[in-house]
Amino acid sequence: VQLQAYGGGLVQAGGSLRLSCAASGFTLDYYAIGWFRQAPGKEREGLSCITSNGGRLYFADSVKGRFTISRDNAKNTVYLQMTSLKPEDTAVYYCAADSICNYKPEYDHWGQGTLVTVSS
Repeated sequence: VQLQAYGGGLVQAGGSLRLSCAASGFTLDYYAIGWFRQAPGKEREGLSCITSNGGRLYFADSVKGRFTISRDNAKNTVYLQMTSLKPEDTAVYYCAADSICNYKPEYDHWGQGTLVTVSS
């Protein structure tokens, strides 16, 4: 089971990025996929999760209305569309897979992180 998060980069405040979480060696169809982020010196924060049947949960008030999670099972990929980015969104972003959604970072499978840097 391997997950890979990618799509991070440097963006100006107010800009947008789309992160992708791709799976290899297994199908994401039956998994809940969560997105987390971790800023330097801070704990890993749960942002959002999408259930196996497409239900969407947003855990962090700071991203509600700005971030959108989605999945494309045909591409075996889950996305996190991020808009109106702020400098405080700067962090390493991770995706994770498990049988159910959880706002805590207690998922069985994790991808490596992708760095998002938002400049002011």
